[in-house]
Amino acid sequence: MTAPSVHPQLSRQAAITVFLAFASAYFLSALIRAITATLSPTLTQELGLTARDLGLLAGGYFLGFSLTQLPLGSWLDRFGPKKVNIAFLSVAVMGCIAFSMATSFAGLLMARMLCGVGVSACLMAPLTGYRRWLNPASQLRTNSWMLMTGSLGMLMSTLPVQWLMPWMGWRMMFLVLAALVALTMLLMAWQVPAWETATDQAHTPVHERGYAAVWRSRYFWRMTPIGFFSYGGMVAIQTLWAGPWMTQVGGWSSIESATGLFAINLTMLCTFWTWGLVTPKLSRRGVHPNKLIAWGLPSSFGVMGVLIFAAEGLGGWTSAVLALFCLTSSFVSLAQPAVGQAFPAALAGRALSAYNLVIFSGIFIVQWGIGLTVDLFKSWGWPTVAAFQGAMTVFLICSMASYGYFLWSKPDNQTP
Repeated sequence: MTAPSVHPQLSRQAAITVFLAFASAYFLSALIRAITATLSPTLTQELGLTARDLGLLAGGYFLGFSLTQLPLGSWLDRFGPKKVNIAFLSVAVMGCIAFSMATSFAGLLMARMLCGVGVSACLMAPLTGYRRWLNPASQLRTNSWMLMTGSLGMLMSTLPVQWLMPWMGWRMMFLVLAALVALTMLLMAWQVPAWETATDQAHTPVHERGYAAVWRSRYFWRMTPIGFFSYGGMVAIQTLWAGPWMTQVGGWSSIESATGLFAINLTMLCTFWTWGLVTPKLSRRGVHPNKLIAWGLPSSFGVMGVLIFAAEGLGGWTSAVLALFCLTSSFVSLAQPAVGQAFPAALAGRALSAYNLVIFSGIFIVQWGIGLTVDLFKSWGWPTVAAFQGAMTVFLICSMASYGYFLWSKPDNQTP
């Protein structure tokens, strides 16, 4: 891997080691996030979960995650990525242990919320640090490569988890995850530099030390709907509903579904790796993320349309179409670093965390909403396949409307 160019405050070697320390934690957070998609058949069978319960269980992670984002932003700007991330990861350790010991749906849900709280700084902490330590082009690269490590974590949550299930069981898996998270805390304490806040705080007006500047930003609100529906929806499908779609719509077995999820997450790993290579070059040529989103995101709507209307006819191509949907939706991932760069470095933690709140609120709503809608359509007598098609159609309409707002609001923003 070629290291990104860095700000003079962080040497080339330091940039690599800091990236690896943060990436190890984000890798595990993504594995914990996505593992419910692979475990959904087992959890459904053992606990008799409905689609609504399954959506809420997966969404509970994102609910816990979302509840921390606003205070997290202020804490990151004040105390720095190192202290905040280590403190939060200790909660993730407790959440993994609690999940391994749960005997009811309520216990699983509370444990998932603890996990969500515990890993809620795993992406915002490094992005806040990168905003100060790296130049703008390198920030786009490291953002994409952080997402790449997340895709690697989701990749490991598919076939490897399926292979380990007969030998280890899902309860032992969560105990192992707790131990691995604890190890990343030690790595972070060793490698990540301390946070100097005095200079930034001294030059930040008192009235700007909250979220007022973020809430007043027209650019922030322009990016909000696509972050909620398109970005949130991409993650909701990748981390949960791709699995049930393959089994209940495509008629795939559990092992076939796990293989499909492996292919989807491998695709996203390669996608974010590629984004990390090309975005610095595009940035230097003046191609703003807004332009890339405007050009590329509509392709995801076409792919989703194919998935919905050709559902039962796709056969062995189902996972490929789901992977293509996630790939074409990845244009919207560029919105996050763009929002961070739109604010001064002293506000980066708050701006990034506020936008992350938008994204993860969207993930929670879309994950749970699809489950609720599937159950609703089934209660009206719709067949399972038609219920899933109807739920995804509702999601598609919301995504297209959010993109329309993104285009419509452009004249009100100074950012190209």
